[in-house]
Amino acid sequence: MTGAGLPEDLCAVVLAAGEGTRLRPLTERVPKALCPVGNVPLLDRALARLTGLGLAGPGRVAVNACYLADQVVAHVGDRAHLSVEPGEPLGTAGGVANLLDWIDGRAVLVGNADAYLADPAAPPGPDVAALVDGWDGRTVRLLGQPAADPTAPGTFDGHCFTGFSLLPWRLVRDLPVVFSDLVRALWRPAEAAGELEVVPYPGTFFDTGTPADYLAANLHAAEGGVLVDPSATVTGRCVESVVGAGARVDGDVCRTVVWPGAVVRAGERLHDVIRFGDRRTVPAARD
Repeated sequence: MTGAGLPEDLCAVVLAAGEGTRLRPLTERVPKALCPVGNVPLLDRALARLTGLGLAGPGRVAVNACYLADQVVAHVGDRAHLSVEPGEPLGTAGGVANLLDWIDGRAVLVGNADAYLADPAAPPGPDVAALVDGWDGRTVRLLGQPAADPTAPGTFDGHCFTGFSLLPWRLVRDLPVVFSDLVRALWRPAEAAGELEVVPYPGTFFDTGTPADYLAANLHAAEGGVLVDPSATVTGRCVESVVGAGARVDGDVCRTVVWPGAVVRAGERLHDVIRFGDRRTVPAARD
């Protein structure tokens, strides 16, 4: 272990290959990993969290891409090693398996690019440090939060998964490069063998996979107020909203995300929605 509590032989993989079908039409032209939350692309939030943990650069961090991969590749640049999956995405386990030559014997911290995490008590990076602190190098660890129903399907030791897992090389090395997910390939078998631990995350988590959760994450990032990019123009009324770069708001918005370059015209009143483009709107209120 390093002085910061990190295993010396640890790398990280950010999963950014998915399309985000539940966020359509937002993801028709932008991959989910590049959707902005609080005017910061989700992928940048994940990379910043890893940097805060002490993991950065193409030798320690990899990003996979598939859907609209050219956008992800251009956005990441030389900040991380890139793994472009041909054809359809390989899934969470297949995506890791496709990086076995790069992982090369190391333990791997796997994070979902679409996971929004925020802890008022710790900045990004230190907020997830408990996941690696004191790790024995053999168990599977998941970051989680207590589930409303501890017995519900999809829970682990009464917890919901919150976007990051820690995997030993001894389990990763045998993953096949086929479509597969980490739940069935590694997590459930480790759980059955008594080799899975859940580390509680004390902050706020949204998976941003639905318009409602995506809006909630943005409003959380705005801290209950209005977050406006300096290059945006706002002449209308803004309440509890996020306005992106180059956007223009001449109408009224409340609990709304206005994407970069989007327009809200005078006389329009938007509430609990996401506006992108000129007049395209995605409702985001919870049922």
